[in-house]
Amino acid sequence: MKLSMKAIREYITSSEYTPTTLRGIAVQLGLSDKESRASLKKLLTEMIDSGEVIRDSKGRYISPGEKMIVGKIEFARRGMGAFISVEDEEDIFIPPEDTGFSIHGDTVLVEITGKYREIRKGKIVKVINRNKTKVVGTFKTRGMMAFVVADDMRIKTDFYIPPEGFNGARPDQKVLVKITRYPSPGKNPEGVIERILGDAFSPEADLMTVIYKQDLPEPGYFPEEVKKQAVETAKKISPSEIRGRKDLRDELVYTIDGDDAKDFDDAISLKKNSKGNYLLGIHIADVSHYVRQGSQIDVEAYLRGTSVYLLDTVIPMLPFELSNDICSLKPAEDRLTLSLLMEIDGRGKVVSTAVKNAVINSKRRLTYSEVNEFLNGEASDATVEKLIPVAESLRMSLELAQKIRDIRKKRGSVMDISSREVKIVFDENGKVIDIIPQSRGVSEWIIEEFMILANETVAEIFDNRGLPFVYRIHEEPDPESMMQLKNYLEALGMKIMIPRNVHPKALQQILEKTKDHPLHSSIERVLVRGMKRAVYSERNIGHFGLASEAYTHFTSPIRRYPDLVVHRLLKKLIENSGNDLGEESKKIEETLPKIASWASKRERVANEAEWDLLDMKKVEYISGRVGDVFDGVITGVTKFGIFVELTEKMISGLVHISTLDDYYDFIENQNILVGRKRKRIFRIGDELKVQVVRADKTTMEIDFNVVKEDSRSAVNRKTASSSNSKNRSVKRKKTQ
Repeated sequence: MKLSMKAIREYITSSEYTPTTLRGIAVQLGLSDKESRASLKKLLTEMIDSGEVIRDSKGRYISPGEKMIVGKIEFARRGMGAFISVEDEEDIFIPPEDTGFSIHGDTVLVEITGKYREIRKGKIVKVINRNKTKVVGTFKTRGMMAFVVADDMRIKTDFYIPPEGFNGARPDQKVLVKITRYPSPGKNPEGVIERILGDAFSPEADLMTVIYKQDLPEPGYFPEEVKKQAVETAKKISPSEIRGRKDLRDELVYTIDGDDAKDFDDAISLKKNSKGNYLLGIHIADVSHYVRQGSQIDVEAYLRGTSVYLLDTVIPMLPFELSNDICSLKPAEDRLTLSLLMEIDGRGKVVSTAVKNAVINSKRRLTYSEVNEFLNGEASDATVEKLIPVAESLRMSLELAQKIRDIRKKRGSVMDISSREVKIVFDENGKVIDIIPQSRGVSEWIIEEFMILANETVAEIFDNRGLPFVYRIHEEPDPESMMQLKNYLEALGMKIMIPRNVHPKALQQILEKTKDHPLHSSIERVLVRGMKRAVYSERNIGHFGLASEAYTHFTSPIRRYPDLVVHRLLKKLIENSGNDLGEESKKIEETLPKIASWASKRERVANEAEWDLLDMKKVEYISGRVGDVFDGVITGVTKFGIFVELTEKMISGLVHISTLDDYYDFIENQNILVGRKRKRIFRIGDELKVQVVRADKTTMEIDFNVVKEDSRSAVNRKTASSSNSKNRSVKRKKTQ
């Protein structure tokens, strides 16, 4: 028998296997020499670490079985329950009393014990692997005792710090803790202070707090061997590198990016041919030419997965020598690209496509703001003069983008949701002085339409051939979330049918029908909340939000690893005359699931880091405005109160039910609070005025009080009696 993990797995899960010790397995497999037994022990240890095998108290190796599942535990930010995330399976709910001594992020063995509502319920049997070795939090003292309160609200326990582990930390400082003991029966977790990040309330500490919390590399850091390789790689393009490429240097190619952008990974070109069809070129930096598979740079890029944008700080996926220099499509410089060339007819339909290894020379570096001003007729004379060479192309881009967008909307795309971005304004000391909502202009959606079309076109090339690929998929929403949307719309007095197996067009129609409704943004919010996250996958199930049959990420290889993989696959296809991926097809197919899964996880980490820092800055801003009154909108209703978002600042906080002007009942099926005496209703989307009463940067909590009844109170009271009678009738039916 050849000794491999696969062989051992098949043996232990077979009906012939009886749980036994390492020695017993060695005897049964006929492994008598010392080297074979050492190899067996190593493989079994790896299987224990991954959760495939359990070693019980008697030293026997056991396969978990049907009712035992290995997964990663994720505690809720609020409340004490947790969920187990298992790849390709539904989550498992873990009640607070059954979480054992696990902490957020641990790999655990779960026993399925029943059902909780519509999902599986389980109990933690064993912690297989402690994935967290460090924690960021606030150093606190109580008498002679000291402990650290973790910033991550999903970590439900404090960490005791012995005196010898203080290392100079003072109360209310942000610190990085190295965990020295994990929770166990009768013992609290312990740690030692590894690094002091600064005062908990100082703006300077925020960035490093988020970086260490999410286990991100420090800004500017790359391993020495990666930096050395980057310097060697980022040399001026030689004639030999251009040879054999399609020469597009005389084409009118240009970039449109943000004012502060440094890494330009996409450029466009557009003109018409003699038939009157559009010739659209999407030119993407040929990062795969510089980042060779298996190189030190590639390994580091894979581990990072994505660039992380933390307000004015970037933690890049690639060293700056590549991301901001040789790979960046700078103006007036020759750059290597992978160019998607499309012919599009007058209706906006793609007629033909070709992907080429190319070389370009960008003629202009444009910004979104100046293109928006130009297309809106608001540009200064200086801007107009700068844009003269590209003026006709820009107007043509607007014309074509509208046609592409119309086609996308006709098929049911629901991704045209209003932007929820804000700009944080700092003073010279780095303190937040204002938060300004940001809106997207016409140039942003032109580029977005072109990039969506490029991503779809590349995905279809592989999907039509049935070749191994990395897709960007978006599953359809759960029926339960669509029922919540339906209930919310009905509470607003709208009768709209939402089928159980909803098509994106049905949701698009809801947005269209309610676009003039005063609570349209709230309807969007509820709809978005009911959608699932888009992820990467080697299996194509389509992209629900875009109503796309095949979608990928092709356009940003400087900052996203899946795009780099897609480029490598395209190059393989080009090498094989567009027929297949050659001899390595099988090997590629085996590696893609791991790449897709890892990239999805890294994207989630990056998102959480970006949200964490933004939330910290929002708390910092609002903490200086305690007592101030703001306009707000209800974004969530629970049995313990209402969540309100400040309309202009997009800052969320809680109005606790105990602070309201009445005793309120929570009507769960309608997701509303109803006052017993005054009959006032609070529902998602209601506008009201709130006063800031508390902002705590340690717990990241913001509390509001309602200070004025909104103008629709009379309508609310009228609706309340109807809602109450409906609720009572439901209760009667249930008791009959």
